[in-house]
Amino acid sequence: MDSVTLRLPFTGRWRALNSPARRVPSHGSALYGESHAIDFVAVDERGRTAAIRDWRTVLATEPPERFVGFGRPILAPVAGRVMVAHDGEPDHAARRSQPALLRYALGQAGRIRQGVAVIAGNHVILHDPASGTYVALVHLRAGSLAVRPGDEVAVGQLLGECGNSGNSTEPHVHVQVMDALDLRVARGVPLLFADFREWPAGRRRAVDRSAWIPAERSVIAPL
Repeated sequence: MDSVTLRLPFTGRWRALNSPARRVPSHGSALYGESHAIDFVAVDERGRTAAIRDWRTVLATEPPERFVGFGRPILAPVAGRVMVAHDGEPDHAARRSQPALLRYALGQAGRIRQGVAVIAGNHVILHDPASGTYVALVHLRAGSLAVRPGDEVAVGQLLGECGNSGNSTEPHVHVQVMDALDLRVARGVPLLFADFREWPAGRRRAVDRSAWIPAERSVIAPL
């Protein structure tokens, strides 16, 4: 299937992680239609995902409220109909320390067995009538969803807030395009983003992009 071009679902600066520009499947698996998915983590003007670093950062978990992205508005990247608006999953503690990340990784298989809600957390799935595909925005903040199934949304309309629900180690938004609504059987579809500025990792000069996929660890912002 041809690539689907989306608008970025946020304002401000975010870092691209697990980008399909680096590899496919981008997250190391094609499960749940995520073969071409991409993650975005909000950063401040210094490129930090969180301003505070202390003993918890090195040895333990941290409250999600520490992170720049937690509670940031997440916007519709396409115009379409809301097919799924799942809320009620908790926002977890965040994990940057190696001990906490290791313990979390050891529980991955168990989370997969528990199903879609445990993996995706709070999420919205839109039907894009232009391409016939489904666009999922995942790991939203508990209680933040601003839409319901059946709603028609415009590009840029508020869907919810960035959270740390589901299979997430720090607040971020996971975006993917799929050929089916059911995440259990959906296949991933390649995606691009329209009209953004990209600061590639290790470079000072920004590049303006259109119909492009951000490189791994690039910082980007919508134009």
